[in-house]
Amino acid sequence: MDHKHQRVALNDGHFIPVLGLGTSVPEKVPKSEAFKATKIAIEAGFRHIDSAYVYDVEEEVGLAIRSKIADGTVKREDIFYTSKLWSTFHKPDLVQSSLEKSLKKLQLDYVDLFLMHFPLPLQPGTQLLPRDEQGKLLFETVDLCDTWEAMEKCKDAGLTKSIGVSNFNCQHLEMILNKPGLKYKPVCNQVECHPYLNQRKLLDFCKSKDIVLVAYGALGSSRSKWVDQSTPVLLDDPVLGALAKKHNRSPALIALRYQLQRGLVVLVSSFNEKRIKENMQVLRDFGLQGSCAVSFTCVHLSHAFAGQ
Repeated sequence: MDHKHQRVALNDGHFIPVLGLGTSVPEKVPKSEAFKATKIAIEAGFRHIDSAYVYDVEEEVGLAIRSKIADGTVKREDIFYTSKLWSTFHKPDLVQSSLEKSLKKLQLDYVDLFLMHFPLPLQPGTQLLPRDEQGKLLFETVDLCDTWEAMEKCKDAGLTKSIGVSNFNCQHLEMILNKPGLKYKPVCNQVECHPYLNQRKLLDFCKSKDIVLVAYGALGSSRSKWVDQSTPVLLDDPVLGALAKKHNRSPALIALRYQLQRGLVVLVSSFNEKRIKENMQVLRDFGLQGSCAVSFTCVHLSHAFAGQ
C-alpha cells in the first residue's frame, strides 16, 4: 500500500484508491441523491467512485464528477471511476457498446476500471433481468473467456484503463487466468466482504495471483428484501462496539479499518453528509494500526457461517 497517496498498485501498473464511494441507490431513494452524495464525497476527499450500468445513476454520478472538475476541486486524472458490464451484455459483440453507453451517460472519455459485474450471462434484450413466463431468469450460453477477451479490447481501445471482475469465486477466476492467449489478468475482484463474511480463502487466492480484492458491503449486508432480517446487524456487534469504545471511534470506522489492514480496497455507500465525511476519517486514523485485525480474524469466524 502507498500510504502517502492512500492507494494500492494494480497488476497493470495503475493505482486504485483504497477507499471508494459506492453509488448503488436503494429502491425508495431518488436517483438525485447519487448526484448529491458524489459531490459531497469528492468535496470530503473521496477520489474513488464506484458505479455500474445496472445502478442506473451514471448520468447523475457523471454530472457530479464533471461539476467538481468544472469548479476546480479536482482534475479528471484525480478521479478513479469504476463502471461494470451488466449480464445482458456478455456476448462479445455487445461488450464495447455497453461501455460506450455508460461513457455517454457519464459524458466522460474513459473509465478507470471496467468490471464484469457477475459471472452469469443473461439473455440480451431490453430487460435487465429477463424472465420466462414462470418468472425464471433467462440465462445465455456465453463463455466468460470470450466476454473477457472483448473487455481486453476495450482496454486496448482506451475506453478503460484497467479491467477486472466482480462476484467471482476462485473457480471463475481460474477460468480467466488459464485462458489461452490471455492478454491482461483481472486487476481486481469486487465481492461482498465484512467481518461476518471475511472471504479469507478468496482473499488468500487473490493475493497469490496479484489480484486486489475490493470489498462492497463493508459495513454489513444492506437490510434489503433479499436479506434474511434475522441476520445479525454488523454495526450492533458487541465486539465491534467494544473496540469502537476503546479507540473512541464509531463501529463503522473500526469495520472499515479492519478491511484496510487486511489489504483490501473498501467501498462504502451513504447518502448522509455526516456519515460520508466520517468515513473519510478512516484514512486519517493511523492510531488504530494493528488493533482490529487480530480481534476479528478469530472471534467472528462463527458469525461468518451463521445460518448456513
